[in-house]
Amino acid sequence: MSAHARNNRTKRALWEYDSIHRSLYLLNYIDSPSLRQNVQKAVNRDENYHQLRRSVSFASFGKLRFKTDYEHDLWSECSRLISNCIIFYNASILSRLLEHKHKAGQMQGIDEIKNISPIAWQHINLHGRYEFQKQPDLLSLDAIIQGLTEWAPQRDAASAA
Repeated sequence: MSAHARNNRTKRALWEYDSIHRSLYLLNYIDSPSLRQNVQKAVNRDENYHQLRRSVSFASFGKLRFKTDYEHDLWSECSRLISNCIIFYNASILSRLLEHKHKAGQMQGIDEIKNISPIAWQHINLHGRYEFQKQPDLLSLDAIIQGLTEWAPQRDAASAA
């Protein structure tokens, strides 16, 4: 369609059709508070992900040295991989914690866990050296969950006092 003349009737009709859909969406957006909240949540998630990517990319104090476009693309893909690994790690912990609370019948705090975003990196050391060993030490998510469940009652008791 882009190769055709500017005054192509089919192209103009498609533009007008798109304008109708955009107008309907904007009217719906104006009228619906829940749609606006959902859009804002999606925008916030997207921005949080980009902040995580920037934090991973500039972990060496912003000293990125690329000699070629290939190296730049490689680093970009590596930072995306590391960011997604962090999100997966956090989501795994949150899922296991939610399962643990359900099995234990502890309904208090379940809604809070559901609202926690897996995009967090304050507990991750981004300024270290990444080494990929042949036989890595495996993390025990069960031990992490046990530590979190033991820590949570102490935190709740401290906030109640």
